[in-house]
Amino acid sequence: MSMTKHGVAILCVFLSVTLFPHAARAFAPPLSNHALQPHQVRRTTVSSSRASRRGLHLYMQDVATLKKATLRKPTTVGVPVGERGRLGDEGEFGKKEGEASIVFIAGFESFNLALYREAARRIKEVCPSLKVHVMTDRDVAGRPDDVAAALRTADAVFVSLIFDFDQVTFIKDRIGHIPLRMIFESALELMSETSVASFNMKGRGEGPAGPPPAVKALLRQFGNKREEDRLAGYLNFLKVGPKLLQYVPGDKARDLRSWLEIYSYWNQGGLENVVNMFLYIGRNFLLPKEKVPAPGALRETPTVGLYHPFADDYFSTPAEYLKWYESEKGFDAALAPPGSPRVAILLYRKHVLTHQKYIDVLIRSMEKEGLTPVPVFITGVEAHTIVRDLLTTSYEQQQRNRGVIANEGLSKDAIAVEAIVNTIGFPLVGGPAGSMEAGRQTEVSTQLLSSKNVPYLVAAPLLVQDIPSWMRNGVQGLQSVVLFALPELDGAVDPVVLGGLVADKIALVPERVRKLAARLNGWIRLRNTPPKERKIAIILYGFPPNVGATGTAALLNVPDSLQGLLEQLKTQGYDLGPAVGPDGKVDGEAIVAALKVLVQDPLVRAGPKYMRSAIVNAAREESARSLVSGPALNINSTWLRHALKDDPNLIRAQGITSKRLRRALRPILASKVEKGWGELEQVNFIGQSSEGEFVVQGVQLGNVWIGVQPLLGLEGDPMRLLFERDLTPHPQYFAFYEWLRTGLGAQACVHFGMHGTVEWLPGSPLGNTGLTWPDRLLGDIPNVYIYAANNPSESILAKRRGYGTLVSHNVPPYARAGLYKELALLRDLIGEYRSEPDKNQALKPAIVEKVRLVGLFQDCPWEGTDTAEEGVLSTDEADKVDSKAFGDWLFKLNDYLLVLEQRLFSEGLHCLGHPPSQSQMLQYLEGYFAEDPNMPHLALELIANMTPSQSVFDVLHHPSIRPLLTPAELALDEGVRVADLTPADKYQASLQGLDKLSFGVRRFFGDMGMKKVKDEVDLEVQMGTASGANMALSKTRAAEMQRRGVGVEGRPVSETEGGGMGMRGRIEEAMEIRKLLMRNEEELSAVVRALNGEYIRPAPGGDLLRDGAGVLPTGRNIHALDPYRMPSPAAEQRGKVAADKILEEQKGAGGVFPESVAVTLWGLDAIKTKGESVAIVLALVGARPVKEGTGRIVKFELIPLEELGRPRIDVLCSLSGIFRDTFANVVDLLDALFEQAAEADEPIEMNYIKKHVQELQAKGIDRPTARLFSNPAGDFGSMVNERVGNGEWEDGKELGDTWAARNGFSFGRKTEKGTARPELLRELLSSTERIVQEIDSVEYGLTDIQEYYANTGALKKAADNARESAGKKGKVKVSILESFSKAVEPRDLEQTLRMEYRTKLLNPKWAEAMAKQGSGGAYEISQRMTALVGWAGTTDFAEDWVYDGAAERYAMDEAMAEKLRKANPEAFQNVLRRMLEANGRGFWKADEKTLDKLREMYSQTEDEIEGVRWE
Repeated sequence: MSMTKHGVAILCVFLSVTLFPHAARAFAPPLSNHALQPHQVRRTTVSSSRASRRGLHLYMQDVATLKKATLRKPTTVGVPVGERGRLGDEGEFGKKEGEASIVFIAGFESFNLALYREAARRIKEVCPSLKVHVMTDRDVAGRPDDVAAALRTADAVFVSLIFDFDQVTFIKDRIGHIPLRMIFESALELMSETSVASFNMKGRGEGPAGPPPAVKALLRQFGNKREEDRLAGYLNFLKVGPKLLQYVPGDKARDLRSWLEIYSYWNQGGLENVVNMFLYIGRNFLLPKEKVPAPGALRETPTVGLYHPFADDYFSTPAEYLKWYESEKGFDAALAPPGSPRVAILLYRKHVLTHQKYIDVLIRSMEKEGLTPVPVFITGVEAHTIVRDLLTTSYEQQQRNRGVIANEGLSKDAIAVEAIVNTIGFPLVGGPAGSMEAGRQTEVSTQLLSSKNVPYLVAAPLLVQDIPSWMRNGVQGLQSVVLFALPELDGAVDPVVLGGLVADKIALVPERVRKLAARLNGWIRLRNTPPKERKIAIILYGFPPNVGATGTAALLNVPDSLQGLLEQLKTQGYDLGPAVGPDGKVDGEAIVAALKVLVQDPLVRAGPKYMRSAIVNAAREESARSLVSGPALNINSTWLRHALKDDPNLIRAQGITSKRLRRALRPILASKVEKGWGELEQVNFIGQSSEGEFVVQGVQLGNVWIGVQPLLGLEGDPMRLLFERDLTPHPQYFAFYEWLRTGLGAQACVHFGMHGTVEWLPGSPLGNTGLTWPDRLLGDIPNVYIYAANNPSESILAKRRGYGTLVSHNVPPYARAGLYKELALLRDLIGEYRSEPDKNQALKPAIVEKVRLVGLFQDCPWEGTDTAEEGVLSTDEADKVDSKAFGDWLFKLNDYLLVLEQRLFSEGLHCLGHPPSQSQMLQYLEGYFAEDPNMPHLALELIANMTPSQSVFDVLHHPSIRPLLTPAELALDEGVRVADLTPADKYQASLQGLDKLSFGVRRFFGDMGMKKVKDEVDLEVQMGTASGANMALSKTRAAEMQRRGVGVEGRPVSETEGGGMGMRGRIEEAMEIRKLLMRNEEELSAVVRALNGEYIRPAPGGDLLRDGAGVLPTGRNIHALDPYRMPSPAAEQRGKVAADKILEEQKGAGGVFPESVAVTLWGLDAIKTKGESVAIVLALVGARPVKEGTGRIVKFELIPLEELGRPRIDVLCSLSGIFRDTFANVVDLLDALFEQAAEADEPIEMNYIKKHVQELQAKGIDRPTARLFSNPAGDFGSMVNERVGNGEWEDGKELGDTWAARNGFSFGRKTEKGTARPELLRELLSSTERIVQEIDSVEYGLTDIQEYYANTGALKKAADNARESAGKKGKVKVSILESFSKAVEPRDLEQTLRMEYRTKLLNPKWAEAMAKQGSGGAYEISQRMTALVGWAGTTDFAEDWVYDGAAERYAMDEAMAEKLRKANPEAFQNVLRRMLEANGRGFWKADEKTLDKLREMYSQTEDEIEGVRWE
């Protein structure tokens, strides 16, 4: 890049004025030029093929130590073995007169440690007076006294790539006295300590990190106009800066030039440059020039280039590389054959320049697996420019030929690739620098990768974690964010950890490299196979068994969705066989029904050869049916009957012999399986025929096979695998996936809905190894995983452990519960009474009787005169009570009924790819705007019922809407001159005109208030640097915050302060939501595109009510959030409000604050609320997050007691397995917080944590500060729901004990990774007074899924058990927080349960909507009956009116009972079973007539489904 004379003049003048000292902040971190440079120097080491092969041989010798390394305990690394003793007293680092000392601390670059030590040794030879002490971040952590001693006597300190907050703080606190401080590419707090004579990086005041606007404007002269490319201008300046600064007078310019030159030596790398860097520092700053040899000239290497181990030089362009590569055919037998698929591999430049051996092995391994690597080395920040400008694809070329130009700067030297692999991690745009504002440029990366439309993978070795610890505990700390969380924001798939550290060397695990190549080849094969020839496996689910679960998934109508997908595949040219005619029609319910027959145990035992005849019998018309046992196994489908006639291969089943299975498992895995399940040759396994074959069965439609994922355990214990450490899948489970790969030859699989079990199997929690079962089972098959958009928590496992390319689907529409039957009559009676109380006194007994009948006295107790039963008014007493008191009570009753009537629930199930009907659209909009009183319902109706020819104009100009618009809003349509508007209207007009660009903005923004946003926008506009999109986004955030009532630092904003989002903004937002919901069709097209091997656009997971339109459209590869930014400012604020209200409620009940509270921390609610549950813990303890300069939360600090104003509450944290593994950094920070609180110099009466720790210490309990408990490492679930599901429990105490046994494992820092501490847990439970549980969405309420009673309910029972054993009185209370609501209002558990049962299970509106969903809807009803029994067992919630209502709704209503029986007889049987069980366990006092009827219905249903027959 050439710079104009004008630019040089500006630079010279600028650097001579007062801004100069602060300009340095613009160059931190130093970043590279994005353009490829011509050859600047030949490679410092030219390798012949012989030398290269010798290097590979030596490398493989290094790798041979890996197996031993994984078996050894980790050892201290960072200094040679001979130096690992204490470096001890300060004399080790002392210096004589005339000597100088440099302390060099290397962080995220341990791979360079040997080079730095060699450089220090050479300095000792050529300049004895200059001492260089080389240390690492691990020395800071493991030998802090030695590091501190070295720093005390240092004359200069050099620090690189240090990010850990504790290490940053440690170093920062100990270098202030050192005159020469050089800190590169580290945390901003540490880099701000840089000082080179008169040059320093101290910022001005407390403003945001980064350069002043004027500096930004200047630096843009060194880059291009794109915002995402502006970082590239920094290195341009770094390269030309030293030359330009020669012409700028003064010490400041000279010292800045010195800083730039020191950086250049380090950044260019290599032994020669590092030695010269130390000489430069010594000669210019530390020692007399005559004592230090003059440093040599900088040895430059390309910033960006292409590399191959057999080439003599680097390459400037991909075209140049490819020309060489193709000319070298036959040079070495290991080169990929001609025509091999090309895969771009982005490499870290420093690894290439320092000749890291793993890179050669990676490249050569790719070739051996039949891939042509295109290895491009980069510094990290310019990755997107390489992908954008120098790589192309066949898809992009096809689009360009059609005139669609997505990337105008595509180079003529660009070459086509079929996949892109990033071995660096971080975001694609900005790399390590881009991670400072996680997700800020994801739209740029998404558009870029969409234009290429090939798979994008991130696969890399671990740079700060050794291989043994990865294989034991999974990927930890910041490394997990670099390789998983941040790349997922860009849509990365199939993450593979390639290796890690062995001592200070980066080593690959060869098997993992082969896995990467296999996954790549799988995607490429899929992409290059014509649709007609592709073999696809669609996997449905069938657990838990015997309750009608086959062919179901949460929130999804699987039969209808399956039908839609198959019909879509037919239109795309897939071969669906003769069973699917030219019209492409199939019957999804019939396919699911056939699968239900195929998985029946008697048929499985009979073997594969009988399966077709069984389906033929089941599908026969009534007159022809002979051998099928009963109507429950009938399949009344004309389509299926014709399909069986037209396609003899429609039912495909195969038996896999023990011998074949043993061969597939290989000795190591076979021994593991047999250790848990017995000899393979035994004939008593699940899914095994009487002849000893492992049966795999399904429906075969041409090249598309549909089957049911095997159960995980044995009969009576179907989920055994999830709850026994080190247990392997049973043989038939392995046989199933083995057959998919080798028998069926599937080129892709589709896991259909939320969720399967393969991703939950044993193995590394994060970062699959070859012994992780999901990795082994899925092999190289691309895995397309259909998942609910509102579950970014569990989907993480599917993505990271199950290699799932996620395709999100929408949730069902929302509906208001309304009132029905007795509740509606009660409302009418109350209304009639209140209309004329004096005349309607006779209605009092009737009202009281209705209240008793529907169980409302618990929620609206009588608080007037004394009554025989406290809180309950009898009909006899009703006539005698004071009319005013009665009226006041009715007022409360009416309010409660209004809450019930307006309460939302999720109506029915979603069908994949179906846009909402007009009525459903209205339901979505009503749900979204439910808490906005200023949104007229008429506007929602107009928008929901819009025709394609209508626009927002028609809504805005409706006679009833137009008067609601302000002059500013009308001006946008009517051409009012801006000059004629008031200043306030001008501002509002700008907001309303731009807010249509912002509907992806979240509804909860945190503490970035109105003034801050406006100041930032004004500054950007003033400097001329704000893009239109950013201005719109910033301004609309301000408008949205005003509408939501969030002001400066989270304080409420009144309407007079800004007006909020106006009517036009609301209407346009509703219009945008409508438009996005109509794109539900993209769910099906995204599955098809994924099966084409295309790139699937990413999007955040969440739900519409809380997160707004940013979660739409669906059909996206959903992701979670950066775990280092949790809790968010908004979550922190809401968490504090919740904690305050909970404490006030508890204090109000007993007059004192509770000493101990238990909080459940779940991955799902933590992700969706951005950490509200964590914020509740912090608020209870009295703590707040501490952020470093990039915004990452690095510590939780105690709030001083004077500021807190109350005692610190002790908190027991109950972690879900997903929270434990996904937010390991938060677990560590919380663990440190509890230790900090226990050691605080505070009185115990104001610090209950400290008080309890001292009490536990007195009892001799080990690690008394432990407060974070979960299942054992790598395990999931409490097992309580399994015991409830199969009825294997005697009383509630057993369920509580089961929870305690499963959750007695402590997690925290260092080695606290699942330590069994049952005694400590028991003590903590015995002191618990209240439990807090968040509910994150309308779809997953307390009564909707089993996990709530199995965890929160069972936790309560475990605490009650412990308190009873300790002789303490009182039951533990539970507070429920519904975080999807704007209001933060804790409710008691029992109150919430009653509210949910009234508005869902007992509500005819909910029941009818679910029953319409066929087999899936019947199953959902069935599961809620199981949950009802679960709540009774764990919390003693047993209220007759609930069971009475359920029996009336689902059993005694003959039409409903028949509908459920026909749709899903097993599910209906479970409904009846739970009612009878509730009576048998004493939870329900039913009359004998009702019980007799239930028993009769149960017996009839059991007869219908007891077996299946075949010819």
